[in-house]
Amino acid sequence: MMNRFARIIELAMCILVAGGTMPWRKLPACDEPQAKAQSQVETQSQAGSLRHRVVVSTDIGGTDPDDFQSLVHLLVYADVLDIEGLISSPYGEGRKQDILDVIDCYDKDYAKLKNYSDKYPMPDALRAITKQGEIEVAPYAGVRSSTEGSRWLIECAGRDDSRPLHVLVWGGIEDLAQALHDAPDILPKLRVYYIGGPNKKWGPNAYQSIATRYPKLWIIESNATYRGWFTGGNQAGTWGNKEFVKQHIVGHGALGDFFNSKMNTIKMGDTPSVGWLLHGMPDDPSQPGWGGQFVRAWTRPYSRFERLTTPEDQMEVFGVLELVLPLGDHVPDKPEAQLMVENLAIPGHMPGDGTVRFRFCPKAAKTYQFRLSSNVPSLDGKTGGVKSVAPEAKAAQNADPSFPNWWTDHPAPEFAESEHHGAKSVNRWREDYLGDFANRMSQCK
Repeated sequence: MMNRFARIIELAMCILVAGGTMPWRKLPACDEPQAKAQSQVETQSQAGSLRHRVVVSTDIGGTDPDDFQSLVHLLVYADVLDIEGLISSPYGEGRKQDILDVIDCYDKDYAKLKNYSDKYPMPDALRAITKQGEIEVAPYAGVRSSTEGSRWLIECAGRDDSRPLHVLVWGGIEDLAQALHDAPDILPKLRVYYIGGPNKKWGPNAYQSIATRYPKLWIIESNATYRGWFTGGNQAGTWGNKEFVKQHIVGHGALGDFFNSKMNTIKMGDTPSVGWLLHGMPDDPSQPGWGGQFVRAWTRPYSRFERLTTPEDQMEVFGVLELVLPLGDHVPDKPEAQLMVENLAIPGHMPGDGTVRFRFCPKAAKTYQFRLSSNVPSLDGKTGGVKSVAPEAKAAQNADPSFPNWWTDHPAPEFAESEHHGAKSVNRWREDYLGDFANRMSQCK
């Protein structure tokens, strides 16, 4: 009787660990096959009982290859999520076809995946919900015109379903901004997880439009926390970024080989948004989970200068800098201007009031240098800069009531991985989420 009781306790501990509900890393005391099976059962039962509705907006094929990896990860968990939309929203060359290329690999592995769960969606069903979104950076107004992607987002949000719609933004936030502009009544149905940081750098106008017009939107703004998926944590042996791909991805079906062909090391910077739905408390971002742990947002950082700034001027990293500069005399009939900073050429907005306006979002805490290029004599060749700095830890104590449902990276030092604040709230789970991903990929082998 005692041996049986002890075994029940042991298995209960395995379930807790594998389910991600307690902060242990490995399962050395548990039977390995049982631990592997229980990990899959717990992942499926947790997500399956809730069946989260999901729309993904991705810049796959654009400026960063890691979206291919994140989409592979999403598809091997497609049996525990209700995926309702896959929207191409690139900065650069990416298009809807890049999503379809990953679905083609899923199609090749589909028969094997079905052996494990009959809830995997048919490949053609995924193709049918793949849509083309905005392919250009939003203008100063934050919106341009509706797209197939923004219209599909509105359609999904408008369905007669009591569950919220989780919108995972892996790239441009333009389609979300457009959908809210065209159908603001969908706002209460949305739960947004936004991988910001560099993506905000590419699209500050759409972001600023949302922050200004829809402050009551439910959103997690992950500007640095997401980096914990591939930065820090246990990187020894099989847990190393390259070694994990070598051991658990390469040779694991068409999806595994496709994953490796795009990048032979773990990046998957958008995957924490999926991890949040697999293991965590999606309704309470202050609680720990695979997608991180967040705090209520303080006033969204926005710095406006009516002059060209210098490196002595400071702003908060990931905030929005707006420069409003006078055009002066001898303005041509069609004035044009660009602000050059790193690999960006930011077009100036001419509102017709004798000024030009630029918006810039720094993706790192450092000093940036600017240079203006213009057919306006008073602007051409002018230089400037700005210093971006990390938020202070006390910022977490200043939640802005104007943003009641807005969450962002935890600024406390104990949550930081090097300069990436919040990242340790993800990489503390590294062995858990990678171990579970390895189990999933084994189904494709």
